[in-house]
Amino acid sequence: MKRLRVYIDTSVVGGCLDEEFATESKALMDMVTRGEIIAIVSDLLLGELASAPDDVQQILAALPEETTEALVRSEESEQLRNAYLADHVVGESATEDAHHVALATVGRADLIVSWNFRHIVHLDKIRAFNAVNLREGYGLLEIRSPREVV
Repeated sequence: MKRLRVYIDTSVVGGCLDEEFATESKALMDMVTRGEIIAIVSDLLLGELASAPDDVQQILAALPEETTEALVRSEESEQLRNAYLADHVVGESATEDAHHVALATVGRADLIVSWNFRHIVHLDKIRAFNAVNLREGYGLLEIRSPREVV
């Protein structure tokens, strides 16, 4: 059976140490550790975590290498991010959030998980991201919170 390739954004990693989100975030990371899913880890995520406390950084470091996949920002992901911004899916203040979605889309992730209910996991945003994806020749992207995956 094919394992799901799941793009993980910064909120999920930080959520492991947040009382409100810890249960589901840790359960998702446990699924990665057990090899039930592949965690797609982007250089954007790593950059955002670079200034995070050590205990947050250790969450990703603890994942087995064989259950993660690296993804790097590219001209293609930047163009898709810019298309989201041009269509006002999110505002300029959420450029990095749009780039996470673009990376997941360009990287052909099965889904992206996030606790960002304002800019990512929001019905209107999901529809708008996917409208741009279809117009630009990409497929639909499943966007869920960890609570919907574990």
